Amino acid sequence: MRTNLKKLLILPILIFMIGCQNKPKKEEKHVIKEKHITAAEILGNPDYLAISYGGYRQISRDSQPTIPQLKEDMKILSAMGIKILRTYNVQLQHAPNLLKAISALKKEDPSFEMYVMLGAWIDCQNAWTGLEPNHEVESEQNAGEIDRAVALAKAYPDIVKVIAVGNEAMVRWATSYFVRPNVILKWVNHLQDLKKSGELSKDLWITSSDDFSSWGGGDLSYRTPELENLIKAVDYISMHSYPMHNSHYNPAFWIVPENEYEWSDSEKIESAMLRSKEFVKKQYDSVSNYMKSLGVNKPVHIGETGWATVSNGHYGSNGSKAADEYKSGQYYKLMREWTNKEKISCFYFEAFDEQWKDAANQLGSENHFGLITLKGEAKYAIWDLVDKGVFNGLTRDGKPITKTYSGDKDALMKDVLVPPAHYGVVHH
Repeated sequence: MRTNLKKLLILPILIFMIGCQNKPKKEEKHVIKEKHITAAEILGNPDYLAISYGGYRQISRDSQPTIPQLKEDMKILSAMGIKILRTYNVQLQHAPNLLKAISALKKEDPSFEMYVMLGAWIDCQNAWTGLEPNHEVESEQNAGEIDRAVALAKAYPDIVKVIAVGNEAMVRWATSYFVRPNVILKWVNHLQDLKKSGELSKDLWITSSDDFSSWGGGDLSYRTPELENLIKAVDYISMHSYPMHNSHYNPAFWIVPENEYEWSDSEKIESAMLRSKEFVKKQYDSVSNYMKSLGVNKPVHIGETGWATVSNGHYGSNGSKAADEYKSGQYYKLMREWTNKEKISCFYFEAFDEQWKDAANQLGSENHFGLITLKGEAKYAIWDLVDKGVFNGLTRDGKPITKTYSGDKDALMKDVLVPPAHYGVVHH
């Protein structure tokens, strides 16, 4: 009888112990929660730094980066604290392969985090054909591009957190391909309908990424009923702002003001960079204020802003004298400080230099917006990360991440250009 009594007493204890073992640990719960993070939780979160990404190494996009190369880039960006990337199209294999690369890294290390704002490129009829672009009619290619983006968002719901319909597709200076807002609205509504029907996750955010003026922040002629409807349809506004480009096209903010003529060169440079930050803030506020004037209150994030380190054109020594590595570094720091403090996501343009953008002109500014060169050198903006050792053990195309100018700041400063006191717009 005593033996049976012991068994009866031991049995509930064993059941209790087994039950305790089967309960998920707090750490496991945390990992599960991280896997289900949404765009709403990522965007505007300073712990989830954003960047624009293209992994192209060669002078043509015909040469696609391999999955091992993409994985290598992801490790470098992750070491920098980047956790969400912006891509531009799904016509080529770059974005699908990037998603494969991130997925593979997550399998290798379940704690690895990287998310994607997936761009679907939108064109007008006859764009890039040699025929006259018809900006009133959309390209027949657009439907396929949206379908591909939807397929990728469904295949990688743990990675794709945003779909952006078009890149600078509504701004009129994009003369090769721009469309009217009703085209963007059509596809945004289509994607929102797929969310409502359950075909896409309700947590997937839909936007369009465009110049501040396209969002009603500048030229009043952009403020149309179609744009109002688009602002009401997107989950958030993704706006672009480029003071560096405006140092040539709209230089009033850039030139040294009269009261600074007697300042030292370094003081003039620092002041110009602070004015550049204020330039972006003004454009940001103009978009936000226009949105609010419509009775809409949604997040506004920066889909693109950046600063080239080299230019033999409008922004170099014979132009506005804006492009150099020191100014680029100062701009990067100013943008991160401001946007992190205000909880604005800033998809800084861009992660790595890409030489296909201006293939015929090696020193063209478009090839030199990256924070890291094609040689795997960290530019001045992130020298401090090299010092902290975040890149230790990481390589790009077999090369360790080192500093430009061999880390010699005096050498770097010799290439810095002082903003001009007078600058007329020169049309080349």
